[in-house]
Order: sequence, then structure tokens, then C-alpha cells
Amino acid sequence: MIGTRPAGQHTVRQHNSALVLGAIADGPGTSRAGLSTATGLTKATVSSVVDRLIAADLVAEGEPEQRVGPGRRGTVVSLSPSGPHGLGIEIGVDYLASCLVDLNGTVRFEEVRYADNRTPQVFHRVSAFLRKARKRAEALGVSVCGVGVAVPGLVESGLVRLAPNLGWRDVDLADRLGEAFTVGNEANFAALAELWHGTALPDFVHVSGEIGIGAGIVLERALFEGVRGAGGEIGHLPVAPGGPPCSCGANGCLERMAGQEEILRLSGAATVDDLVSALESGSGAALSAVSTAAGHLGVGLSTVVNLMDVPAVVLGGTYARLEPWLREPLLAELERRVPSTAWSPVRILRSPLGTGAAVRGAAGSVIRGVLADPEHYLTTHWPSDRDARGR
Repeated sequence: MIGTRPAGQHTVRQHNSALVLGAIADGPGTSRAGLSTATGLTKATVSSVVDRLIAADLVAEGEPEQRVGPGRRGTVVSLSPSGPHGLGIEIGVDYLASCLVDLNGTVRFEEVRYADNRTPQVFHRVSAFLRKARKRAEALGVSVCGVGVAVPGLVESGLVRLAPNLGWRDVDLADRLGEAFTVGNEANFAALAELWHGTALPDFVHVSGEIGIGAGIVLERALFEGVRGAGGEIGHLPVAPGGPPCSCGANGCLERMAGQEEILRLSGAATVDDLVSALESGSGAALSAVSTAAGHLGVGLSTVVNLMDVPAVVLGGTYARLEPWLREPLLAELERRVPSTAWSPVRILRSPLGTGAAVRGAAGSVIRGVLADPEHYLTTHWPSDRDARGR
């Protein structure tokens, strides 16, 4: 019989660091005594962990805590705004985006640069864009502890297996760009950003429509990725089997019938800004194009709602901008195709993060990694206790 090995010193330290930093993130403005109560750790253990976190600039001490009653008031501790930052890069079909966030998830800067990325030069373009973002972070006087990259495709263990709208297959971004990244599907990153900073729903499907259509599914506050990380590929659900060919090789896929390019084509608008202006002015062509797209979107989303029983749909990306005109025809299609709406209507919400959700989620994933395992960050950037104490 093989027994369970006892936890080593590093394992205990890893657990305690994550526990304390997680409590600080969940309850900013808590004293060390409050952290001891919240975590169940001794005051001595909490103080030791907090000292290490302060030395690494993960945590900062502030003013005395505000409370009533007798006794000495402790000093509050919170996540350090000057500590390590997460950098997000999104590689869209027709744009690049960057976003820098601090440990609290506060956005320090965002940038979007429009260009057609369906070209072999895209990797050089991304590399230059990344260097520019790093220089901006350096100018702010903060360190970047990692980079998250959002791509419109299927990702497995950091490898972009398939991104049909970019023409990619089995692309290793780390190898192409010469450094390690946290690579993920843009729709999943967008859903995570929505969970962390958006509508605060525990269960929803976040769907965004640009040139492609992506969906991220959140159940019980956790991202559902499927067995191989390919969950949520709603853009390639067949909604019109006899429809036009899609970049994936099939016909009548949702993104081909209700994506940004198809809506613009049907409306006669050149850009999304032009489309919104036409909708606001009551253009029949624009209203018809959006209504047609909403019908196809309803077909695709009804499949997700019927299969996963999600109670809410969050419209992101371009769909967030079109929400006032998408809402009614989309609801009508869902009511027609989802039996449970008779007693439990599906909620339709507009994402407050809009087109910036995916890149913000990519940046936030770096920070969430630090909060989940601060010991890894400490041992990577502060290789010994001596260094962690600043000696």
C-alpha cells in the first residue's frame, strides 16, 4: 500500500501564501488580525506571510482600520497598486489590442490598432506592438509579470490548433515571437473578464460578434472549456446548412450568417460606426440586416441554452453596440426555440466591457495566476527568503 506523503515546507508555504493573498484580494482594507480570523491561520503565520508579500510589492500597508469598540486598531493591508502588472494582447482579424492591469484589475492603459492581420507579417506586427506596450509599462514605472494573448481560434496547451479567420493551423506563438505567453481563446478570455469585472452573473454565455463569432460559457462562476478546451465554438454551429461556405470549410455557419461582415454587407454600411448611424436614423436596410442576423443568432444561441441550461446571454463585442436593435428579434427567436422560456425567460444583457473584454481578460488571467499562486511569483522573482526580505 502506498501512503500519502506529508506536505513539505514549500507546499505549506504555497498554501498559506495563496490563502492570505486571496483573503486580501477578497477583502481589501483588512488588518492582519482580520486576516487571521478570515483564514484560520495564526497571527504569527499571517504576519510572516504578509511581510513576504510586502517585500515583493504584492501587498501594501495603509491607514489604521476603521472599526468601533475598544482595543488597538490594526493597519489595513491591500493589494499593491505598484506591484506586478499583467499585460494582455489580443490578435483580432482586423486589429491588435493591448491592455495593462494592476493587481486590483484596474486598467492602466489600453490601445487598439486596426490592420488586416490575415498576412504572414502579422507576427512581426504583434512583436512590435508588444514591445511598444512593454515600453509604455516601463514608462509608468511598473513591472510586467506576464503576458496573456487572446486569439480567435482553438487553443490547446498554448498551441493555436486552428484559427480559420487568420488562416492559422498549429501555430506556436511562443516559438514565433520568442517568449512565453498565456495563450487562450478570445471568447473565453472575454467571458472571464465579464465574470470578474462585468455583470457579475454566476451563469451565462458571453457571445461577441466581430468578423468571427465566439462564445464563452460560465457555469457556477467557472469557465466551461470542454474536455479539450474547444467548448464554446458557437461561431461554427450550422444555422443554415445550405448557406454560403465558411472559412472553416463548412457551409452556413453562424459567423458566416450573423458575423460583422455579413451584417455590413446586408446593410450596405462600410463600417460598424456607419451601421450604428444608419440604425439610429431608422434605415430600413440596416434594421433588416440586424434583424436577420438576430434570427440566425437566436438559432445558434437556442442550441446553447437548450443544451447547457444557461439563464442569461451577455452580448459583447460588436453585438454590445448593436444590442438596442438585436434585443427584441433575438428574444423572439429564443422564446420560439427554447421551451423553458415559458416559465424561465432567458435574460439578454449588454456587456459593459464591450469590445475590450477579451484583451482585458487576457491581462487579468496573468494577475489571477499571481493571486492563485503567489509563491510561484515569489520564488521566480525573489529566489530566496533572503531576497524576499530585501536584504
